[in-house]
Amino acid sequence: MINKIFDMTVQGSMGAPTLTTYLLDTPEGLLIRERPIVLICPGGGYNHVSVREGEPLALQFMAMGFHAAVLNYSVSPAVYPTQLLELAKAVALLRDRAQEWHIRKDGLFIQGSSAGGHLAASFGCFWKKELFAKEAGDDAEKLRPNGLILSYPVITSGEFAHRGSFEMLLGDRNEELARELSLEYQVNKDTPKTFLWHTFEDGAVPVENSLLFVQALRREKIPVEFHLFPSGGHGLALGNELTSMEEGKEIQPQVTAWIALAGNFIRNL
Repeated sequence: MINKIFDMTVQGSMGAPTLTTYLLDTPEGLLIRERPIVLICPGGGYNHVSVREGEPLALQFMAMGFHAAVLNYSVSPAVYPTQLLELAKAVALLRDRAQEWHIRKDGLFIQGSSAGGHLAASFGCFWKKELFAKEAGDDAEKLRPNGLILSYPVITSGEFAHRGSFEMLLGDRNEELARELSLEYQVNKDTPKTFLWHTFEDGAVPVENSLLFVQALRREKIPVEFHLFPSGGHGLALGNELTSMEEGKEIQPQVTAWIALAGNFIRNL
């Protein structure tokens, strides 16, 4: 396994952002020479990065035969667009090293949970913006994700917003930029195919966040796979004991199927 840590510092970064790789070895003669990679953006309300939603997911994706990487991005008081620039730098690194690391050219997926889902979905909507020109060089297409995998994502700044995430992300520009970062308005023809899952009982980030994004994708005729589970609160990660806190509230057997379903989503693109 290639398990390395890379500096993702950009202008505006705080707290030493990094990308950690979890890359399967590819010995000579192996039938599978190239694999998709899942770039993981943990949640944390843009005020911390949740360890539970990082490495444990990476190891599960590896067990399914995929490469993985985890972005430990800047959080408050770092503000937009710092986190997106760090994600763009991570994507550019993976594309630039794709041949060396045996990453499939059309197999870069960005996964995000909660506020990390907002970061992943934002990049899915904004990747062509001039904002990322430095990382793209003369090839903007290398930043194009091939798919998004969103777990109980923060999407809207409207009625069903998780307001704390937007306050942390935007700081004193919250009122100015909140609608621009409300992603149901930002889906476009270049937004990639998307897999989402949410729970009906999520009281922190209501399921309407995912529903609004699904509706926006449908308007643009972008294929989407959406799973709504009846039970469970917010921040379930894998939904089992591997990512549960001591109280056990994050153990929800019904939702544990999501990562296998996401694996099928990756294989079928």
